[in-house]
Amino acid sequence: MTSDTPTTPDEPKPGPRPGPGPGSGGDRGISRKTLLRAAVAAGAAVPLLATGGVALARDAARSSGGQTLTPTPYCDDGDDLTPDQMEGPYFKPNSPLRTSLVTPGTPGTPLTVSGYVFGRNCVPLSGVLLDFWQADDNGDYDMAGYTFRGHQFSDATGAFTLKTIVPGLYPGRTRHIHVKLQAPGEPVLTTQLYFPGEPRNSTDMIFDPALLMNVRGAGGGKEGTFDFVLNVDGDTGPTDPPTDPPTDPPTDPPTDPPGGTWTSGHAYTSGDRVTYGGRSYRCLQAHTSMTGWEPPNVPALWQPES
Repeated sequence: MTSDTPTTPDEPKPGPRPGPGPGSGGDRGISRKTLLRAAVAAGAAVPLLATGGVALARDAARSSGGQTLTPTPYCDDGDDLTPDQMEGPYFKPNSPLRTSLVTPGTPGTPLTVSGYVFGRNCVPLSGVLLDFWQADDNGDYDMAGYTFRGHQFSDATGAFTLKTIVPGLYPGRTRHIHVKLQAPGEPVLTTQLYFPGEPRNSTDMIFDPALLMNVRGAGGGKEGTFDFVLNVDGDTGPTDPPTDPPTDPPTDPPTDPPGGTWTSGHAYTSGDRVTYGGRSYRCLQAHTSMTGWEPPNVPALWQPES
């Protein structure tokens, strides 16, 4: 395995910064979240825990009586959509399916990043593809293999957790983690996550304070949190009880013919080929299929061949 050391920084987007899109919250002004993250970046005073760390979104709150309350995922401020950022020169497709990018003895400061993925209507999104990649402790990206590269899917509550290390620095950039997100059948969001208090945050031309994680110390490592908000509406689910219950039970087996060789719940690997709806598809990334991730719906996972 070899690593390429970057000699030039990721190039910033040319031209003026685009304005907020529909539903981005641009007409609401600057959100509390953005102000907080900007304050963290500038080193201003922010809410702290008793331990001295920044208060995370999912830290347990306390009632007026001092009782610890159960942390609840939320979509603060309404909320602003997560900004997109450039992919950079070091993305590689076909990353392995895994939630940990480290093994025992991996050099670097251990880091756990967790959070939730929401739709613009503040409903948690399950089954969202999150593909992470980053530099190692020396600031190198592995272009020969898949070190510090991996993808996963948000769970039924919209939650994700990534175990990795704090990425090293390389010329021209502040510390950052790359990520691509795609809800089933929706466009891909490419963005980056940043660390508060980094001296290079003020000189990095790509840095955006809206993408700052909340980060605190945790033993010999660090914990960070970030909630993504995608430009899609989450499914609020059926009413309880359903307003229109089915009058007849489904047939067993179904009367409709199967859509092809693709099946839900199957572990596919990169290069596998299936048929669905009369077309052939090649698998781009290893994953376990699920309802809603049929090949036409997820171009990040399946490439049509005919």
